[in-house]
Amino acid sequence: MAMAGGIMTGEIETMTSEIRKRAEEVITRCRKLATFSEDHESTRRTFLSPPMRDCHREIARWMEPLGIPVRADAAGNLRASYAAAQPGAPSLLVGSHLDTVPNAGAYDGVLGVALAVSLLESLRGRRLPFGIEVVGFSEEEGVRFGVPFIGSRALVGRLDEELLNVQDGRGISVRKAIEEFGLNPAEIPQARLNQAGENTEYFGYIEFHIEQGPVLEELGQPLAVVESIAGQSRLEFTFLGRSNHAGTTPMHLRYDALAAAAEWITAVEGLARSKTGLVATVGKIEAKPGATNVIAGETRLTLDVRHGSDEIRIQAVKDLVEQAQEIAGRRGLTARWNTLLEQRAVAMDPFLVAEIERAIGKTGSTPHRMVSGAGHDAMILAEKIPAAMIFLRTPGGISHDPAESLAVEDVKKAIECGLHLLDQLAASFTASSSKLLRP
Repeated sequence: MAMAGGIMTGEIETMTSEIRKRAEEVITRCRKLATFSEDHESTRRTFLSPPMRDCHREIARWMEPLGIPVRADAAGNLRASYAAAQPGAPSLLVGSHLDTVPNAGAYDGVLGVALAVSLLESLRGRRLPFGIEVVGFSEEEGVRFGVPFIGSRALVGRLDEELLNVQDGRGISVRKAIEEFGLNPAEIPQARLNQAGENTEYFGYIEFHIEQGPVLEELGQPLAVVESIAGQSRLEFTFLGRSNHAGTTPMHLRYDALAAAAEWITAVEGLARSKTGLVATVGKIEAKPGATNVIAGETRLTLDVRHGSDEIRIQAVKDLVEQAQEIAGRRGLTARWNTLLEQRAVAMDPFLVAEIERAIGKTGSTPHRMVSGAGHDAMILAEKIPAAMIFLRTPGGISHDPAESLAVEDVKKAIECGLHLLDQLAASFTASSSKLLRP
């Protein structure tokens, strides 16, 4: 049973009709935000572009009936605080990012903000033992500056001078973009979480997000809790052989770099299929000289490897490097490689994961834990505070595309899950200390 100021499970059940209406409104709101775009016939909203200002205004309009002021911190993150029952109580962050990729769908990122607002509306003025702060991150995708997570980096103190000086394709730096949005880069340190002497302490971060994949649809489940965000390795491989005439060089005398690369690509797929949870992708290939009647003397490929276990991922990369060497050596070629990115896996907070799992069960759904193959703001916030994520089923597994969609019933389940979660967290607070009780 929830403490005073919380939400009773039975009360959530009586709100079924209201919650469905809120779910429909969440979808409508996401579609409205999709109209704020830098492009006329598709959605593209990058870091502190003019449409981001429209986005902030629209979300502020949602907040007006709740009497919650909306502000932008110095990194352009939208911040809106719902007060706790008692002054000085810690707060829970709930949100996601507001920027998009080019030709985006309507739900990636913004869904987490729209759901956060819907949860506040569903409280109907009730105050909990903790505050709730809605956050809409200014940048997660890395589209404008080639660097992702600018918004959440500010909250953990990693929006430094080097990053502020990074420039976009027009020569505008992150610092200049912040200034042109009417914000002061000198105030970025004030956006950090849990600084000594600050008024608000943050005890956790929750992010609702579309799954961006087909797993939940295959399982027939609306929701899942993310237990970790996969680590990632990105490499570039080059097979070096010898170019020669395609018509006059016998097959047994060829040193075909493209044929070697093709054999290795098959090996990449085979290794990934043999290990549960491992995904490996060759996403780009370039053969030189690139003529129809010339044997390729050089072929370059990219490799992307991801897994929830760093040990498994690192071993897979090692195995694929060895296979590239073996294939090249057997064919009389040379294989070279260099690492472009090494990103460790990030575990979500075990307590919050367990609480979300309980909350999903209370909606009548079967709880499911999964690894996120994509990066999210939660992995950045996890450096500073406990973080966890809730995935919603993505019909067709389609994301980062205008065909991205959501089912109203799944959004309804997400709202129910969120309310149960708030109820559970409220029950975990002690009245005397306003501290979250963890096992």
